[in-house]
Amino acid sequence: MSSSDVPSAPTARVLIREPRLAPVVGTDSHLQAIPPDRLTPEALRARFAPTLRALAGGHDDDETAWMPEFIGDGQHLAERPVRQAAVLVPLVRRPEGLAVLLTRRTDHLNDHAGQVSFPGGRTDPEDADAIATALREAHEEVGLAADEVEVIGVLPTYTTVTAYEVTPVVGLLAPPRALALDPFEVAEVFEVPLAFLMDPANHRRHAFEFQGLARKFISMPWGADANGESYFVWGATAAMLRNLYRFLAR
Repeated sequence: MSSSDVPSAPTARVLIREPRLAPVVGTDSHLQAIPPDRLTPEALRARFAPTLRALAGGHDDDETAWMPEFIGDGQHLAERPVRQAAVLVPLVRRPEGLAVLLTRRTDHLNDHAGQVSFPGGRTDPEDADAIATALREAHEEVGLAADEVEVIGVLPTYTTVTAYEVTPVVGLLAPPRALALDPFEVAEVFEVPLAFLMDPANHRRHAFEFQGLARKFISMPWGADANGESYFVWGATAAMLRNLYRFLAR
C-alpha cells in the first residue's frame, strides 16, 4: 500500500490482500499529463543526469534535492529490520514510444504474491551499489542482460510495508533480445506505455478504513491479462511510478 504519510515507528500491520476491492474515491485528472516531448530517451537522459552525479558523490543540487510524493507505506512489519533493495524501471524503446516493462509475481511467494512489480530484489553483500543490485536482479528474474540496459538515473528510495528500502534505478533499453523468466518468482512480464502511466487521469485513488486505521493507495489498472482482468498496478510499484511523474513534472 502507498501512503503520503511520513513513516512512523514500526508496528504490527495487516497487509492488504484484496486491493481491487478497496473503494475508488477519485482520480487525478485535474493534473497535467507529461508532454510527449519530455518522454523521449533524449529528454529523460538530460532530466536524470543530475541523479547519477549525486549517486556518484557529486553536488546535490536542486534537481535531486526534492521531496517525493510517496516515501513509503507509512509503517513496516514490526518483526522485520529494514533491508536494502533495488528495482529496475526498464523503459523499452518501441516505435510508438517508450513502454515500462513490468512483471507479475507468482502467487506462492511470501511477500507481494501475485502483485505487479518492477524486476528487482534485496541487495547482496557483493553488490557495489543500487545499480548493481537492480541489474543483477533483473537478469536473475527475467533474463535481462546488463549490457542491454543504459542506466540513466535513480529515483528516491521507497520503504515498503515488508521492510525493504528500495532504490528505483531507471534504465533505457531496446526491445530485449530474449527473456528467461525465473519460474519461482515471475509468472509473466508485460509492458505498459510510459505515456499512459505518466497521465494522472489514469491514477485512481483508493481509500478505506481497516481496524480503525485510514488506509489509502494509488492504482493504475492497465489492459487485460489472460483471464480478462486488468493488470492491477498498485502499492509500491504505483507509488514509485507516481514519484517518477512528479519528478518529470517539476
